[in-house]
Amino acid sequence: MEELLEILKEIKPDVNFENNKNLIDDDILDSFDIVTIVAAIDKEFDIQITAKDILPENFNSVEAIYNLIQKIEEE
Repeated sequence: MEELLEILKEIKPDVNFENNKNLIDDDILDSFDIVTIVAAIDKEFDIQITAKDILPENFNSVEAIYNLIQKIEEE
């Protein structure tokens, strides 16, 4: 989780990711942010997030992103 928070803070340093549960719904993250996050996660965690995984509900909170990472790692 700490690595993920570091990635997110590098991309959007002004956002409190720990407390925000509506990153997509509240327009905090846009499509460019998502692409940047996906690339950084793929590199950091040595996984591949595919197009089918890039859904708003998978990126609406830190917990959702972390759960996606864990799901992909288990596959």
